[in-house]
Amino acid sequence: MLKKVKITNVHSGKSSETLVDTDTDDKALIGAGVAQNETTTIQTITGLDEKLHRLTSPKPNTEDSAAFFAGLGRCLERNISLTKSLLLQTNRVKSATYKGMIAEVVHGISVGDKFSDAIAKFPKLFPDDMLSLIVAGEEAGQMAKVCKRIAVSQKKSSKIIKKLKGGMIYPAVVIVLGVAVVIAMSFTLVPAMAKLFASFKTELPMGTKVLIALSDLFLHRPYMAALPFVGLYYFFVNWGRISSLRPMQDLFLKLPAVGVIVRKSAAATGFRTLAMLTESNVRLTSALDITAQASWHYHYKELFIRLREHISVGRTLHEAFLMESHWLGPDARNLCGLIELASETGSGTEMLSEIADDYEEDLDNLASTLDKMIEPLTMLILGVMVGFLIYAIYGPMFSLGDVILKKK
Repeated sequence: MLKKVKITNVHSGKSSETLVDTDTDDKALIGAGVAQNETTTIQTITGLDEKLHRLTSPKPNTEDSAAFFAGLGRCLERNISLTKSLLLQTNRVKSATYKGMIAEVVHGISVGDKFSDAIAKFPKLFPDDMLSLIVAGEEAGQMAKVCKRIAVSQKKSSKIIKKLKGGMIYPAVVIVLGVAVVIAMSFTLVPAMAKLFASFKTELPMGTKVLIALSDLFLHRPYMAALPFVGLYYFFVNWGRISSLRPMQDLFLKLPAVGVIVRKSAAATGFRTLAMLTESNVRLTSALDITAQASWHYHYKELFIRLREHISVGRTLHEAFLMESHWLGPDARNLCGLIELASETGSGTEMLSEIADDYEEDLDNLASTLDKMIEPLTMLILGVMVGFLIYAIYGPMFSLGDVILKKK
């Protein structure tokens, strides 16, 4: 349920409106971050108006997440109470969902819930990996440090996502325009071309047959022309779920340019989490278990689970890494050497942080050249589409000469 809160400054008379996704007016006031010199009026938005507001208002994203955790970590670091720290974040976030979440969490804490239990009610905003870190921070008394680490991670993720979105605009436009051109030709050019080719009664190339069959499908069932666009829409909307499938994650690792980014991103997340937990004096087996939950790629999830199993039977971290180095890809020998150095010098936490720093630096460098990496892929897609159309349309022309001469 959406609440529209109109806030008026009693001194200047200026008003502004903010949306809060919550169920009561009291929580809406909390989520709106109303100051002492402001008056409010609250309106409940329902039905079609609510749907329109949800479509047009800011969506919850990594920028809101980064702002929320950065501000929360800064407040907790200065020994401000958790409730007050949460209230101070209401004007830092932009989406109605995050404002409503803050109001709900403040209410939950006021009735005796732990912070981790309160935010666990919002799995879309706080996935299992993030929740595991917060639980570990609570247990170790390192909530401020955990929040700041999450904020840094979310900021870097937001930066990479922005570059990915910017780099994907051109390929997306090319694909959509290509599909639109094929559909338009199926309704206009291809039917006339099919009649011409049919009159000569000659064998057509496979590409031409496919194009004619596609044209017949669209002519007899016009609604099917919308199917490609609906498919593309659902593909992008459900991208997070699709990318979490094991076959897709294996495919990502095999792609020339994408595989490097995926591997370094997953490794940076895993080693940063492990370094932060060991620095907070969390037991190593528990730290590895939490790190496995925090890893979004199943290769690294499996790696940390197996490392935990080796540690639990008495092996050292270096021995465990050597036995499971095949999960680490091309960096295996280098990482095992660094872990051995850490075990000999007693600097495990520092070395894990250094490994995470190296991966994050490499990832930033790759993200800065992302557009140059995507451009050849875009040209390849465009070339395949244009080549298919040329082959399908002009392929039969090479055999029609013989047919015409025979008829003469």
